[in-house]
Amino acid sequence: MSDPKPTYLSDYRPPAHRVTHAELSFDLDPAATRVKARLHVERHPEREAAEPLVLDGEQLTLEAIAIDGQPLGEDEYAVDEHGLTVHRVPERFQLDTEVTIAPQENTALEGLYQSNGMYCTQCEAEGFRRITFYPDRPDVMATFSTTVIGDVEREPVLLANGNPVERGTLPGGRHFVTWEDPFPKPCYLFALVAGDLEKVEDRFTTASGREVTLQIWVEEENLDKTDHAMASLKRAMRWDEETYGREYDLDLFMIVAVNDFNMGAMENKGLNIFNSAAVLTHPHTATDAAFQRVEGIVAHEYFHNWSGNRVTCRDWFQLSLKEGFTVFRDQCFSADTNSAPVKRIQDVAFFRTAQFAEDAGPTAHPVRPDHYIEISNFYTLTIYEKGAEIVRMLRNLVGWEAFRSGSDRYFERFDGQAVTIEDFVDCMAEASGQDLSQFLRWYSQAGTPEIDAHGEYDYAECEYRLTLRQRTPATPDQPEKLPLHIPIRMGLVGTKSGEDLTLTLEGEQLGRDTVIHLREEEQTFVFSDVAEAPVPSLARGFSAPVKLRFPYGREDLAFLLANDSDGFNRWDAGQRLALLALDDLIAAHRNGVEKVMDPRVVEAFRSLLAQADTTDDKAVLAEMLTLPSEAYIAEQQPLVDVDAIHAARTFVKQSLALALRDDFLAVYEANRSDAPYAPEPEQIGARSLKNVALAYLVAIEDDAGIEHAQQQFAADHNMTDVRHALTLLTHSSRDDLSDPALRAFGEKWAHDPLVMDQWFSIQVTRPQSDALERVRFLMDHPAFSLKNPNRVRALVGAFAGQNRVNFHRPDGQGYQLLADVVIELNRLNPEIAARLITPLTRWQRFDEGRQELMKRELERIRAEELSPNVYEVVEKALAQ
Repeated sequence: MSDPKPTYLSDYRPPAHRVTHAELSFDLDPAATRVKARLHVERHPEREAAEPLVLDGEQLTLEAIAIDGQPLGEDEYAVDEHGLTVHRVPERFQLDTEVTIAPQENTALEGLYQSNGMYCTQCEAEGFRRITFYPDRPDVMATFSTTVIGDVEREPVLLANGNPVERGTLPGGRHFVTWEDPFPKPCYLFALVAGDLEKVEDRFTTASGREVTLQIWVEEENLDKTDHAMASLKRAMRWDEETYGREYDLDLFMIVAVNDFNMGAMENKGLNIFNSAAVLTHPHTATDAAFQRVEGIVAHEYFHNWSGNRVTCRDWFQLSLKEGFTVFRDQCFSADTNSAPVKRIQDVAFFRTAQFAEDAGPTAHPVRPDHYIEISNFYTLTIYEKGAEIVRMLRNLVGWEAFRSGSDRYFERFDGQAVTIEDFVDCMAEASGQDLSQFLRWYSQAGTPEIDAHGEYDYAECEYRLTLRQRTPATPDQPEKLPLHIPIRMGLVGTKSGEDLTLTLEGEQLGRDTVIHLREEEQTFVFSDVAEAPVPSLARGFSAPVKLRFPYGREDLAFLLANDSDGFNRWDAGQRLALLALDDLIAAHRNGVEKVMDPRVVEAFRSLLAQADTTDDKAVLAEMLTLPSEAYIAEQQPLVDVDAIHAARTFVKQSLALALRDDFLAVYEANRSDAPYAPEPEQIGARSLKNVALAYLVAIEDDAGIEHAQQQFAADHNMTDVRHALTLLTHSSRDDLSDPALRAFGEKWAHDPLVMDQWFSIQVTRPQSDALERVRFLMDHPAFSLKNPNRVRALVGAFAGQNRVNFHRPDGQGYQLLADVVIELNRLNPEIAARLITPLTRWQRFDEGRQELMKRELERIRAEELSPNVYEVVEKALAQ
């Protein structure tokens, strides 16, 4: 292929022509859907009068074209693989086009495609150009009227954006529904669904007294799996009213569950299309984590109604304007609804493992990139999760009242417009009166900032001097970095009292918890009137997305684990303590010497287990008792030794289990319950704590632990307990435990695709050496298909991303398998292929032998005729 050309932020220009209203008509047919479009077009006042009309379009067959009712001659327009050009057009006009498309052949799942016989769309980021000729960019905002025509038997349900305004029957057993969306939107928010669906309906009364109809559309067999999503939607609607003053604006809000979907869900105006995994739950089929994930995604997509739909992004470089802000909003909602400390711990644990790795890899990019080749490659953790952390910092900098005031200004000033990150930050600066110009560097500077901290206590002066030095490592295309404005929330914990000390900085008394502002490369903060020697508690609540290094001793970390008033930092102290022990054990394994368990870690865990009966939040305790993942441990190592990391972590887990066996057994038995399942914080916490304890017991193949696991699996009380027990049995070294359980589970749930996804993942993440052979075997399973993104993620993605010790086999067969799948997917679904390739792109972190094997597979992929999606990722990986 010819090298795809990058798009640059610096080249942005407003569109030459704007669409003010779009009238669409779809006559559905699997092989030849006819799409008629009447676009009301006007020239943009900032562009030159003589410019031609240029519309995006891919894989469209043009059947007819006219301007103001007059058909165009062949010399008046041109069509190529990228779109349609009309050479001369008036200032204002109506453009009529008719095209045919083939939904059944659309394996990329962009534009209009079929999923299990149902028609559905995915238009973000640039899928609308596969539906009709249109300026497919977010700064063209129009009102839409959509008529959908389908077969009465095959497509009894015809849905689109907005409110239904007309419906009727047509000759030949067909019918139609016309929908109108009165709010201007970019075409990426367009949606259409048609098929044989059933609905669950409810009502919501807004704060102003309007009644909104709520509908969740699913296949008939899934009607009993929608209650939680509906309840989550209503909670989210109320929360957005109470927290941000935002009411829903249409008479109808719909969610549709789709089995084949590249993303988690999509916020299309009034018609949210969801991956079925992100909306369907039932105690027998979904885990606690799935219930919480569905609640968060439902809220996220609903919150987009304002932060993304009513106010959208000017161009795709501003993607985090809507995604980062909305992720922050859904995180706060979930924290308010469930356990706030656990939500923060889980979000940060994921962030520090996955986003930090992204920042350190070949595809590192700023939250607002300055160029891209394929925009779908930039739906990344940096855009979403780091973008959310930037918004969180902004909230902490200006305070909640100013943040809410700034949000109100933003929504009201830019309602119905496509704007930039500067517009959002400027509203916060106006509301707070603060200069946020330096803070804006967070959006343009790639990489993870690193802070080296050092503290000294002056006994004579009763002063504590804290020195912070910041630096951001070089990243691709950005060798030089400027200092950032970094808010550090902190406290000082007295070593005698075990309590937070009052903080006085530059004569101002700040209370026992405060935020200090690091703006320079190096700053020293002198706290006076410090009555006793303290241990600093830094970056409380993960107040900034940075790597902060402080020379804590192991006794200091054990002290913070026992005494820090900040729940997040207590957990973090335990993680740091475990990491120090793991570092010693990794070195021991590498050097072939005996491994010795650090007794301080054992005593710290013994102390935690002693709190099991008195703690207010068992879910927090469960997180504290969970060791750092192999992926996170790897991120702390200069060179990733997968075998040493796996051996060290296994040794620590087994050592803790042997030393604290009776404590773990007591915790397990104390938290068993036969109460009816409910995805509520108290129950979730008890299940989490119980299952963490069981994992330690099974790690040493304790007879009582194995018996409990078998009983828990057989009891079939809820999927959380069943899946955990199945995972422990499958990941044990005993096939006599794993094989019968896997067979029983697979036979019972063969009819349920979402449960089978779990069955696939459990098998291919087992640490035993047969994992790769299981992947190959399961790829031939009748329930597996490369055309279904959920299956691919559950099987190949889980193996490559979560089973590090087997994916990184020294013989390179794990790499070869992944490359084979990527090459095949490149032809079927380039977006999924590009995302799947990530584990191969980090080859520089490994030993020379593995580096060569990974590079060889990347070069084999590069030799193929690649989509722009895969081409961009592979080129960046090999350019290191």
